[in-house]
Amino acid sequence: MTKHILGLATVLAMAAGAVSAQETLTIGAVGPKTGPLAGGAAVTYWPNVQLWAHDINARGGLDVDGTKYMVEIVEYDDQTNPAQTIAAVQRLATQDEADFILPPYSTGLNLAAAPIYDRFGYPQVTSTANTGNVADLSSKFPNLYITLGAADGMVGGLVDVMSALREAGEIGNTVAMVNVADAFGIELAEAARPAFEEAGFEIVYDTSYPLGTQDISPVVRGAKEAAPDSFVAFSYPPDTFALTEQAIIEDLDVKVFYTAVATAFPAYGGRFGAAANGVMGIGGVNAFDPAFQEYAARHEEVTGAKPDNWASAMVYSTFQIYEQAIEGAGSVDKADVAAFIADNDFETLIGTISWDENNNNAAYWTVGQWQDGVYTGIASTGRDGAVDPILKDGWE
Repeated sequence: MTKHILGLATVLAMAAGAVSAQETLTIGAVGPKTGPLAGGAAVTYWPNVQLWAHDINARGGLDVDGTKYMVEIVEYDDQTNPAQTIAAVQRLATQDEADFILPPYSTGLNLAAAPIYDRFGYPQVTSTANTGNVADLSSKFPNLYITLGAADGMVGGLVDVMSALREAGEIGNTVAMVNVADAFGIELAEAARPAFEEAGFEIVYDTSYPLGTQDISPVVRGAKEAAPDSFVAFSYPPDTFALTEQAIIEDLDVKVFYTAVATAFPAYGGRFGAAANGVMGIGGVNAFDPAFQEYAARHEEVTGAKPDNWASAMVYSTFQIYEQAIEGAGSVDKADVAAFIADNDFETLIGTISWDENNNNAAYWTVGQWQDGVYTGIASTGRDGAVDPILKDGWE
């Protein structure tokens, strides 16, 4: 577990012309800088921590009942290790005395840390967690919120897209399905099996692989041997790239090719170029929304990197919830801010975020697709701007 501090002097230097702070809020941030998920966090999580701190301090800080608060970020590398996530959150709460702690990165690390957030009374508005267990989680941890979507909704969006293509006579009935064997992949695969069956699809290949698997070729070869019409992978970033590379090598001939986390990354389109056209992935954005385009330009200007076209926008949106709740509550007390989050809707980068009875954001993107060099949303549970899907037509 490695600690980094984005000091106030550094933030002020980043925010030229910022108003001098009267007070400072210590904000904790925990996520992978090393380990299997470090690459994903480097795209989706850490740049948005930097951008959010920049934006807050550039405008002179948070206005809390007339007092301006600058933010100082204390960062910890959890090494993609749940035990380290737990230890870092606990250290932030007890030793660093963080005023607030931003949510960790990924489903498994968020769920591992949830009891610690709850124990110390910190609101945990997750931005990269996807789970179907929201009712049970919200009853155990009333200050835990899910914004990115539920497993059944993500799967339902994909099944709906595939069902429409089948009914139009554009794809067949057989599916090869694989998943990374951690909380994210397991939950999605468990939701997908009955959903595909109920929709009349036949799963002809179904396997999982450990997180951090280096050689993914046996997975893709097994899928090809099953001769499916569609290939679906509930994958994390390293394997999303590896599965696609192997599909190209094996010339996997399917009309639907779907991978999960990292499909929306700029690097995915950069690496695969025209071969990415028609690839579907988990989640999305309205890539043509001016608000997203303005954010993407600012993200690149401040951090030197482009955001992804799914969870990056949600990460920043959840940080907006924290800032709006602190200012709206007129307090830096955790309990006051948690109460404000529970009782209010929030206007964010991706639109209005509101909570159902299970602290779940019910309107989210479920499926996106690369089309002519742009990854954009093709299905959602209530967001505007979806485009029609296209078929995967080879790898050239």
